[in-house]
Amino acid sequence: MPYTVTVRDHMMVAHSFTGEAFGPAQRLHGATFVVDATFGADELDADGVVVDIGRASAALAEITGALGYRNLDEEPDFAGVNTTTEVLCRTIADRLADAVAAGDLGPAAGLATITVTLHESHIAWASYARPL
Repeated sequence: MPYTVTVRDHMMVAHSFTGEAFGPAQRLHGATFVVDATFGADELDADGVVVDIGRASAALAEITGALGYRNLDEEPDFAGVNTTTEVLCRTIADRLADAVAAGDLGPAAGLATITVTLHESHIAWASYARPL
């Protein structure tokens, strides 16, 4: 994508993982994520933008607000799922794609991709990219 716009938010969650690979993270623990949502387009719209930054920020804040300050182990959407950083990236990207489809980000005919990156710390992060 020659054009991208990124908006940022954060969220704090509690969760645990199933599986020996996760060691002590099998126990309930907290995580704080910086969340970046990057919207990509091949061309700018008639106003010269990829997406309305205000609407994109609001959509991301609504999603992180719905996930934040919760024990994700208790959320029906995640029943039986390890809520790894990668899984949470995909969840947020899919919810943003739903918001685009619903028109919540305004006219977004030129949008082609969404990439969500969750930063676990200043040295570790994961991303998920999807087409629209």
